[in-house]
This record gives sequence, C-alpha cells and structure tokens, in this order.
Amino acid sequence: VQLQASGGGLAQAGGSLRLSCAASGRAFSNYGMGWFRQAPGKEREFVAAISWSGGITKYADSVKGRFTISRDNPKNTVYLQMNSLKQEDTAVYYCAARSYRTIATEVPEYNYWGQGTLVTVSS
Repeated sequence: VQLQASGGGLAQAGGSLRLSCAASGRAFSNYGMGWFRQAPGKEREFVAAISWSGGITKYADSVKGRFTISRDNPKNTVYLQMNSLKQEDTAVYYCAARSYRTIATEVPEYNYWGQGTLVTVSS
C-alpha cells in the first residue's frame, strides 16, 4: 500500500488543522492505521492509531482530548483532526499502515509509511 499525507501547514497556538492520508492499493480496510510525528532532533513518536473498522482508537497522552483520528474506508483515507494546537505539536507528521487490523503504538509494528507533512505551530 502507498500512503500520501497532506494537510500540514502553519497554525497559531490554539488553532486547528486536519491531516489526511490517502492510501492506494488493495484492501485498505484490512490495515490498522496510525499517525506518528518527528520533531527536529527527536525520535519519531506515536500520536494516534485506529483499528480497521474505526471502532478502536488510541492516543498518546500528550494529544489526548485534543486530537481525533478517524478513517473513511470507502475513500481509503485516514484523518487526524488536531485542535487546541500547541507549539510542542510542531513536527513532521507521518501516517503509517500495518498489515493487521488491530492498533499498534510502536514504529516497528508498521509496514508502510507516507512521506510526511510538516505542521508548524506558532505562538
């Protein structure tokens, strides 16, 4: 599966952005999906994950209550709605897919990665 992330940009602290990740290939609904981010000089970290049906989601503590992950299987797309943005949310955001329907929070558990989209939050 190939992944194409979009929707990044510049936002003010307290503002919102919505990231999208379009998947090509077969059987998108068979994949668990996740969002990760990587800030300059830091390791890639887990942000959110969603199961194949969307029925199960998981969030990093740092974004819980502010970010929402969702998916539209007929459109082969997963979303990350980011509200109440903070400067510390500034990073390159990556979507990822794993060849299992369940969720996961670790980088090695994902088989496919998008190219990343930059989110910059200003004060």
